[in-house]
Amino acid sequence: MAKPFVNDRGFIKCPCRRCLNNASHQFEDLESHIFRNGFMFGYNQWIHHGEPATANAGTMVAGPSGGIHERDEMFDVLDDIISEDADEDAVRGLSSYDQYDDLFATLQSELYPGVSSFSSLNFLVKLMHLKVLNKWTNKSFDELLKLLKLAFPKIDLVESHYEAKKLMTKMGLGYSSIHENSLKDTCPICSESRWKLQSGKWSGKNVPHKVLRYFPVGPRLKRLFATSKIAKLMRWHSTGKSKDNDVMRHPVDGKSWQEFDKRHPQFAGDVRNVRLGLAADGFNPFGNMSLSYSMWPVVLTTYNLPPWICMKAEYLMLSLLIPGLQSPGKDMDVFLCPLIDELKELWVHGLDTRDAASENGVFRMRAALLWTVNDFPARSSLSGWSGQGYRACPTCTKDTPSMRVIGKTAYFGHRRFLPTNHHWRSNLQFDGRTERKRPPCRFSTTDILEQLVKTGIPGKHPNYRGVKQKRGDEELNWRKKSIFYELPYWATIELKHNLDVMHIEKNVCNSLLGTLLADPHKSKDTDNARRDLVKLGIRHELHLFEDGNKLMKPAADYTFSEANRRKFCRFIRSVKFPDGFASNLSKNVAQNDSRLLGLKSHDCHVIM
Repeated sequence: MAKPFVNDRGFIKCPCRRCLNNASHQFEDLESHIFRNGFMFGYNQWIHHGEPATANAGTMVAGPSGGIHERDEMFDVLDDIISEDADEDAVRGLSSYDQYDDLFATLQSELYPGVSSFSSLNFLVKLMHLKVLNKWTNKSFDELLKLLKLAFPKIDLVESHYEAKKLMTKMGLGYSSIHENSLKDTCPICSESRWKLQSGKWSGKNVPHKVLRYFPVGPRLKRLFATSKIAKLMRWHSTGKSKDNDVMRHPVDGKSWQEFDKRHPQFAGDVRNVRLGLAADGFNPFGNMSLSYSMWPVVLTTYNLPPWICMKAEYLMLSLLIPGLQSPGKDMDVFLCPLIDELKELWVHGLDTRDAASENGVFRMRAALLWTVNDFPARSSLSGWSGQGYRACPTCTKDTPSMRVIGKTAYFGHRRFLPTNHHWRSNLQFDGRTERKRPPCRFSTTDILEQLVKTGIPGKHPNYRGVKQKRGDEELNWRKKSIFYELPYWATIELKHNLDVMHIEKNVCNSLLGTLLADPHKSKDTDNARRDLVKLGIRHELHLFEDGNKLMKPAADYTFSEANRRKFCRFIRSVKFPDGFASNLSKNVAQNDSRLLGLKSHDCHVIM
């Protein structure tokens, strides 16, 4: 009766007590499975093997004592995982599911005698979820488990967070710890010990200086296609394009995406192929800003999804966790190696993936990294173009207009981007000169690759006898060839690096408000800025002058008077926003109504 209902690969759901219609096997293996494990309880109507379903044919699952209770929601989770792995095993000719025995045993066991609404696995997953949401420490989680064991002696629960984590890793999506040159005790370049020393002595334990944690991308992308609802959303970019050519609501409407599709028609031919974006930045994980520590997470987002989903936290994938104490800087490429290797594999060979929203079952999924998103300092580490010095602008490159002012390098010449007949081009108040330059020309792919060939090895490499080398004029501001160029398609991408608007907007807003409100800590209208005006010979009405023994600073037209400053702050204090639109800005106004304090990125966005 059931033989006609095998799928196109010869697989059929197995109704034994272990598989519970969640795993699929070859039809010839069903008899041995049922004989060895027994037939599952409660499966009276064979809805997975040919019999029509009726109203009272809900899926039932056997309890540990033979009783029947409603199907646990974790069965659906395991169904996605096992079906995904079953397709891989089918390709390899395997049919082993022994790795899930512990999960099924925990899933079929009652949390407490007489409690059938919660399986032990379901309760443990929810408990681990609460731990993450509320930022419990591992020690507090262990103490909670001990308390539950003490209060409910018959509860079926793990003993510690270590055991819980060990069980959860069998559900997939784990990570690997990477030690560079793990078979050696010293660095082959600088001969530095790989192990940490305490007070200059070996502590007796081999603790490496740095451990890179890598979260494989392939299994996480496959998991997106394991659920039919999300698998359908992974096709949104092909049907959700903006119909208005002047409106961009998703990267698919942009020029870079469209140019990529033209250059790689085979990749664009299957809408299920994944487009990724990469973001990286440093943060202090300890929340103590007086402690100098910078940990760098590298996060991937999937642009196949619609814009209201792709940036949600649950769809962002952590791929690398780069440890501190300092930012990776020019050594960023060393940490990106495992990710780049997997991205090359996903582009060239792809990955057999089960598509829950398609009748065809397995397809060959490929993936491409379209660009990075970061602030300007992180862009320097990822792109290889230094964001410091006289040629720091990645757009103007060798024609970057810059000058040395007191204490820093200043960049000017922004009027070159204005129309040639704009009246500001002839205004002498900017830098004392008229602007006749045209916007900078864009380098072609060939030009950039020729420039990168001339770059040397960054840092104090042994080839340079341990001495840091200065860049030559032919290297421009390149300090390395980024590891992203190992991707076969990277050189031809139109837009490789995006700047995070929220970072820039916050910096501009703070500087603008600080200058308007004459905040001594944030204003850009400093004494040194006035001295620079003297050197440039412009804005004579703003020059510093001496009045007896005092140095006087004339008030500028672009700063508020004390009365207007208080009026502006009172206005900010009185503004009311719709619920959920913005935070309460009145809390950011100083008590004396003289300045704004503690503005977050979204606050600056609303004010701007």
